[in-house]
Amino acid sequence: MTAPDLNTLQTEIQYTFRDPALLRQALTHPSVAHEQGRAVQHNQRLEFLGDAVLGLVLTRELYDKFPEVSEGPLTKARAQMINRRTLAEQARQINLQDHLILSRGEEANRGRGRASALADAFEALIGAVFLDGGFEAVRTFLLHSFRRAFGELAVIPTLDNPKGELQEILQAKSPDAPHYEVVRSTGPDHDRDFECVVSHGGVELGRGLGKSKKSAESEAAIVALKKLRG
Repeated sequence: MTAPDLNTLQTEIQYTFRDPALLRQALTHPSVAHEQGRAVQHNQRLEFLGDAVLGLVLTRELYDKFPEVSEGPLTKARAQMINRRTLAEQARQINLQDHLILSRGEEANRGRGRASALADAFEALIGAVFLDGGFEAVRTFLLHSFRRAFGELAVIPTLDNPKGELQEILQAKSPDAPHYEVVRSTGPDHDRDFECVVSHGGVELGRGLGKSKKSAESEAAIVALKKLRG
């Protein structure tokens, strides 16, 4: 196991930990404890906390920014913002994969690049920032991170049926339907990650990740829609 460069990561996220042990724990994959066969603090508990903190921060942001929007659309917008693909993308934006602490087996199994490991570590990082610096610190970190993916949230995300919306847009210009193809699947049978490509007329429009083929296709459609709508 290679020791992570905590200073580089803290510079990337624009937050310095008062307790670096929290950051190290957030980066430690559960496989380390399994491999060493002893009590090693890993990131699952922080992931549990970070999931709740992330939901609260983004719920409050949506609540404040869209006072005229009802519960249903707000719930769907939040779900779109915090799905596994989005969280894995957020992790890659800060090069979190370079800092993960993995077991030798997980490293050999290409665990460093797995979307599930990245999403889990990002949620654990959220939990660690919250414990170390409190609500305002984690809110600042998250709003900065999600601004890169969703802008200033001037318009609420509304993609109830992304595959249907994409097909409608494309077939307004051509009779051909979009084509979906699973190009990669990784991980053990009980915890698979799928990567799907959607193309039209032989041109790739988007890629998506998901825990099932269906969710990966939906995520690919979302990426394609964002690209087409500029």
